[in-house]
Amino acid sequence: MAARPATDNMQLPPCVVDCGTGYTKIGYAGNTEPQFIMPSCIAIREWAGVGDQAQRRLVKGVEDLDFYIGDEAAEKPNYATKWPIRHGMVEDWDLMEKFMEQIIFKYLRAEPEDHSFLMAVLALAASWTSRQVGERTLTGVGGTSPSSSSSCSETTRGRNPPEQSLETAKAIKERYCYICPDIVKEFSKFDSDPGKWIKQYHGVNAVTRPTSTSTSATSVPRPEIFFHPEFANPDFMQPISDIVDEVIQSCPIDVRRPLYKNIVLSGGSTMFRDFGRRVQRDLKRVPKPMEVQVVTHHMQRYAVWFGGSMLASTPEFSQVCHSKKDYDEIGPSICRHNPVFGIMS
Repeated sequence: MAARPATDNMQLPPCVVDCGTGYTKIGYAGNTEPQFIMPSCIAIREWAGVGDQAQRRLVKGVEDLDFYIGDEAAEKPNYATKWPIRHGMVEDWDLMEKFMEQIIFKYLRAEPEDHSFLMAVLALAASWTSRQVGERTLTGVGGTSPSSSSSCSETTRGRNPPEQSLETAKAIKERYCYICPDIVKEFSKFDSDPGKWIKQYHGVNAVTRPTSTSTSATSVPRPEIFFHPEFANPDFMQPISDIVDEVIQSCPIDVRRPLYKNIVLSGGSTMFRDFGRRVQRDLKRVPKPMEVQVVTHHMQRYAVWFGGSMLASTPEFSQVCHSKKDYDEIGPSICRHNPVFGIMS
């Protein structure tokens, strides 16, 4: 999704925003990494009383500006901390509007009239920069198509823990978790000597008090739910490698071969040790008359944001943005169409 200012003066760099369930990455086009990375949460004051949630938030005057986002929100114990995005979908648009307001004015310090804006999606950038359909990159193994989103949304994208638990889980995830080639052997190793595989994590919480958490070998291979989602929820049975295979098979036959050769991983959850190797191994289990290659790269963590930055840096980008004038004239339906990727229904 892209928006451009009403003026034709496009000298200032576009703003690139990647809003995720857990974290939001923001910055200016042309950079290789986002300038700000913050939790996708907002702290607001909710007034006690009878009524729905929206009514309890009705405030007047300057009190309507009494809210915080990101890391500041996690440090406000007297405020209600909300997560407007859940399972990759915006659930509370009122809070999302406030969240974006502070992103633009407080962090990016940008005037909306002077900048283009792009909501980053790496797949769009891959489509934009490719000269041939066969060179397109299949990205975002958790959300490459509607089918993949519905199959793995519970296990790969959506999370909404308390703010401190989010930081602790993130640290343990990045430090200890990994993908194992054989889950049965992994548990057997733990059963033979449990004490050997206990790991201790030490950290400091939001009020500077030391905290300690123990994690065992049985929790370290938790990324296995990517390949056995039924471990977490019996309603989801399709592993991530099958989803990737299904998405490619649903593409035109003449582009399947280059897609199998160019499966690019993106996002923090694909950075588990040996994640790419496991996806490639599982894809090769079903004999195919073509080469399978899963690509890992140094831009993997912020690949979605970087893809948006790359797209917004192209000279043609301004020609495919929608202006506020266009929006006022056509209405919200304009967001369902863009010359870059056609009609989105």
